[in-house]
Amino acid sequence: MNSARKVGDFATQYAIYIVLVALVAGISVWDPHFLSIETLRNILLQNSTRAIIALGAAFVLITGGVDLSAGRVVGLTAVVSASMLQMENYARRFFPDLPHLPLWLPILLAVAAGLIIGLINGLIVARFKVPPFIATLGTMVAVYGINSIYFDMKPNESQPIGGLRSDFTNIGTGAVGHGPYSVPYLVIIAIAISALVWVVFNKTRLGKNMYAIGGNVQAAHVSGISVGSNLICIYGIAGALYGLAGVLESAKTGGASNNYGNMYELDAIAACVVGGVSTSGGIGTVPGVLAGVLIFGVINYGLTFIGVNPYWQLIIKGLIIVVAVSFDIRKYLARR
Repeated sequence: MNSARKVGDFATQYAIYIVLVALVAGISVWDPHFLSIETLRNILLQNSTRAIIALGAAFVLITGGVDLSAGRVVGLTAVVSASMLQMENYARRFFPDLPHLPLWLPILLAVAAGLIIGLINGLIVARFKVPPFIATLGTMVAVYGINSIYFDMKPNESQPIGGLRSDFTNIGTGAVGHGPYSVPYLVIIAIAISALVWVVFNKTRLGKNMYAIGGNVQAAHVSGISVGSNLICIYGIAGALYGLAGVLESAKTGGASNNYGNMYELDAIAACVVGGVSTSGGIGTVPGVLAGVLIFGVINYGLTFIGVNPYWQLIIKGLIIVVAVSFDIRKYLARR
């Protein structure tokens, strides 16, 4: 009995990693070519920006909230950064008379825009007591409207933004080294952000307060935690991460439009939930979030690799999300 219980406990604790290994093994049995350095590189490259978005979403989810504005913030910051980083000889420049700007300035402005939107979300939730779902739903719609107005300005008039500078696109397409063993800059940035977020989660007062608020907000109040200030800070960090992801998406694709980032928030929330972040708050880890992102990355890339119909991929993803949430709810009820 003890052995069976230990096996069960191990399977429960490491279920996300077991599922990831099982997915890779199953696809590799179908097509052994899937097990290659090039495949791993492509999966990591495709999901590096999504990992950053998911880490931002995890901040909010751990507090017991949800952020539906993530995708639209990604779209806005992609457009803002791309609009100021076009080649000077490009025929359809967003700002025809804009001088050559240092690379860091438009990137900083775009990330700052994400930060401001996140702070607004936090202010609405913390000070006006609006439920996070409603607050971020409203922000999502408003940000898309702002982005569309900006994108429709003359002389652009809603044309996809292209002709981006090579120093900018190199961030999204360049790599350290050459050949299949090269490491893309985007992957390095995602690893660095993940390490930084891990430190915040585990080694800072903000991280401890975040878990306390998600675990029991009344107890957090009683223990002297400034819940409102912490929530504003947490939503602000999430917004900045979405902003950075938008900049990187623009650099990776070499362009931007106001529809960038559409539905990304749902992918991010799904990856977090599958990765063990509780929808009830108070529980979640950086490795779990990254494993959740990789699971969906393997599903998207791997099933396409072996020729599975994309519609079946959506069904499989949906089933995984439902099962993950049902397990989360069962664990929550058991704790109660």
